[in-house]
Amino acid sequence: MRLVSFVEPLEPSVVRTGVVLDGEVVDLTDPSVGLPGDMTDFLEAGPAAMERAAAAAATGARRLALDALRLRPPVPHPVKVLGIGLNYAEHVAETGASRPEHQVWFNKQRTCVIGPGEAIEIPRVSPQVDYEGELALVIGRRCRHVRAEDAASVVAGFTVLNDVTVRDWQWRTPTWTLGKSFDTHGPTGPWIVTGDEVGDPHRLRLRTWVNGDLRQDASTDDMIFSCWEQVEYLSTVFTLEPGDILSTGTPAGVGIGFDPPRWLVDGDVVRIDIERIGTLENPVAVEPDS
Repeated sequence: MRLVSFVEPLEPSVVRTGVVLDGEVVDLTDPSVGLPGDMTDFLEAGPAAMERAAAAAATGARRLALDALRLRPPVPHPVKVLGIGLNYAEHVAETGASRPEHQVWFNKQRTCVIGPGEAIEIPRVSPQVDYEGELALVIGRRCRHVRAEDAASVVAGFTVLNDVTVRDWQWRTPTWTLGKSFDTHGPTGPWIVTGDEVGDPHRLRLRTWVNGDLRQDASTDDMIFSCWEQVEYLSTVFTLEPGDILSTGTPAGVGIGFDPPRWLVDGDVVRIDIERIGTLENPVAVEPDS
């Protein structure tokens, strides 16, 4: 099942949840289904809501053409957006860093999140803007102290995330948070794909293009710490909540890995494709004056 958050052209301020089927979106807020329009609220409603969403196509609920809608971030207002650093062996090698002994996590402020087609902005304070194509997990239920072998049961599904990074600001603090959190620097989408359609998340091809130039081409089996180990590690420390986004790291081929570095510039288009999940594409533009 592919879950989306969307708006209609005539109601751009009303965000709804839906299920993508054959080029159409089944509106989960239709009275015949009666599910929340906010993805976090939908996920908080638990397995019963998932079951109703899966059955929505048979209810006669309103259907809309997918290409006539504007997709929003799958989770427009996540409680937490967390990313793991240095989690692909070849990426560690290209940065010259040491293979981490423990998981290295950082926070991306939730205000950085944007959806498909929205512009990644080059901020006024730095031109060193880099792309990082990543597989992301969306937490489906409130949990703590989850064992790795049980972690799949707390994940609602998977999406694509571009962990856009302002490199000089990243290195200003050991937490990396500032360089990871500029507004518009968390593109996610186009939807959440449930685990039954994805299968093993550690056997997916991930590719990133900039203006049609293939920059990243790897498999998620190059992860140092698996998706399930990541859930276990984080939930040891704090409660994970429905709608939390965990970005699982980027493979080799980021802009800083080139000599000289290949930063994003005004007019670029970044496209990230992950097998069995989908494609996320965003243009790049200079931050506006206002």
